[in-house]
Amino acid sequence: MGELMQGKTALVMGVANRWSLAYAIARSLAREGARLILTYQSERQRAATEELATAFAGGEAAACDVSRDDDLDRFFAGLRERGVALDAVVHSIAFANREDLEHPFYETSRAGFLLAQDVSAYSLVAVARRAAELMPRGGSILTLTYLGATRVVPNYNVMGVAKAALEASVRYLAAELGARGIRVNALSAGPVKTASARAIKDFSKILDEVAQRAPLRRVTDPGEVGDAALFLASDLGRGVTGDILFVDSGCHVMGF
Repeated sequence: MGELMQGKTALVMGVANRWSLAYAIARSLAREGARLILTYQSERQRAATEELATAFAGGEAAACDVSRDDDLDRFFAGLRERGVALDAVVHSIAFANREDLEHPFYETSRAGFLLAQDVSAYSLVAVARRAAELMPRGGSILTLTYLGATRVVPNYNVMGVAKAALEASVRYLAAELGARGIRVNALSAGPVKTASARAIKDFSKILDEVAQRAPLRRVTDPGEVGDAALFLASDLGRGVTGDILFVDSGCHVMGF
């Protein structure tokens, strides 16, 4: 185990399973000594998240529904009462209705559009506002985005628009929280075989095209995303804020 995160506490929100990017990030942070707090949304996810937390020394799991202000208040108040100081926050949370990913974008319902924005973009603002109060030493807030925020990716639809709002939120948060020593960045990972990615129609075709045309001629490995997150969360990334770091085998530089 390394020491880049020794003595630091990291909150990782959105660890769905061992194949999620959030889990890969948690694994990299734990490898370098971070104490981890993982969150789950509902009781249905409690047992699985607690099991994942036990894989990390000193790791713990707690409930937090980012779509509810009262639950966010309860969760962060609980951390404050316990005297927890955060050094890193990883926001790996996004959601859109399946039908809004399967149908053309212009058929997106008002309710579906607002839901995707609320869970995928606004939740970062809501989390950052509360987490900043628990970061007296400054630190890092990190979220996950995707190329579909700036380019049209077939079938990404309303999620691409939500990710665009997320990336803009990163810049505004970075500008406002920088005076407190808090850095805010996003990782734009290439397509990875995760449970959430399978909800995108024809996702396997995207993987095949990336493997053929990306400069590195391969798809992204979750461990690469985890280590890039480690860089931004640790003191190695102390001069980086308001940025989008691509970890996608160079896919974003290509004209497709």
